[in-house]
Amino acid sequence: MNPENYIKGRGAQQNTDNRFLQHSFELRDDFLEFCRLEGEEAESNKTTYIPIFPKTIVNKVESPDVGMQYSMNPYQGCEHGCVYCYARNTHEYWGYSAGLDFERKILIKKSAPELLEAKIKHKNWKAQTIVLSGNTDCYQPAEREYEITRKCLEVFLKYRHPVGIITKNALVLRDLDVLKELNQYGLVGVYISVTSLSEITRRLLEPRTASIQKRLKTIQTLSENGIPVNAMLAPMIPGINSHELLPLAKAVADHGARSFGLTVVRLNGTIGQLFSDWLRKAMPDRAEKVLHQIQDCHGGTVNDSRFGTRTRGEGKIAEQIHHMAQLAKKKYFRDKSFPTLNTELHEQYKDGQLKLF
Repeated sequence: MNPENYIKGRGAQQNTDNRFLQHSFELRDDFLEFCRLEGEEAESNKTTYIPIFPKTIVNKVESPDVGMQYSMNPYQGCEHGCVYCYARNTHEYWGYSAGLDFERKILIKKSAPELLEAKIKHKNWKAQTIVLSGNTDCYQPAEREYEITRKCLEVFLKYRHPVGIITKNALVLRDLDVLKELNQYGLVGVYISVTSLSEITRRLLEPRTASIQKRLKTIQTLSENGIPVNAMLAPMIPGINSHELLPLAKAVADHGARSFGLTVVRLNGTIGQLFSDWLRKAMPDRAEKVLHQIQDCHGGTVNDSRFGTRTRGEGKIAEQIHHMAQLAKKKYFRDKSFPTLNTELHEQYKDGQLKLF
């Protein structure tokens, strides 16, 4: 690592230009020049929470690659700072950068529980699993203060509606009481992201996430309470964590995960620029090798937008990763499976209590 140029505690090392704002580079340069002349700090490493007021909260997912039909996100932006995160690009729609702004300016949807309740109470709604964190982590640090995710889980429980949760934060265990009640009716599944067994790698890739040991303990605790857990070993990044696939699969299986999934990293939109900049600062000795291997998985570029191949990758390196995944499933998950969540109860509870017939 080059410590002189590295911003500790953050994934992205810069703010990239917002493609929706024509003059964002010029505005930023003017601001930096002002700070230089006035002797002020141009950058602050503090996180800012900004309330927003969406009209809806449940989103239909059009992509066939992600394995969900509906998602919802109580927060936009994510303080976890995972440098590879595909969701960074969405921050540009709000007028911010996909880089440091994505980690420092967190948009808070306090009305999410009420919007969710209105959606699943609607007479035309037919229960299908809604996934918390299809975009940004619902258990990121802001959740400690706002508890929006917990309130949403209570809505799912009230209406006996299935919910999936994707997170890499041990804070999910705070809500174990609600999760256990949901699980009594087969209404919840948790997806825990584990990308490395190395704390050094974890701190570089995902600087403000829970430690690896905490994540494994979270899988174990949830599993001991009967709550089904799928481990997300994603993304696999050639030259950084892809060599860990087999030991990762064994570790999550040993701690109770019932299944695992993976993707091959793709650097869509602005993420290619952010990741390349981060890589040359965090791992300068292998930066070019890693970038070339990522390109090898996507036909010579760092991104492939085609459905069906964009998250799997192509070429020899991607094939090796998927062969290892098949081997891992045979060795560690032979007799395990992740359940289908229950969609049958919701119609009886659309009024918030069991209907009497």
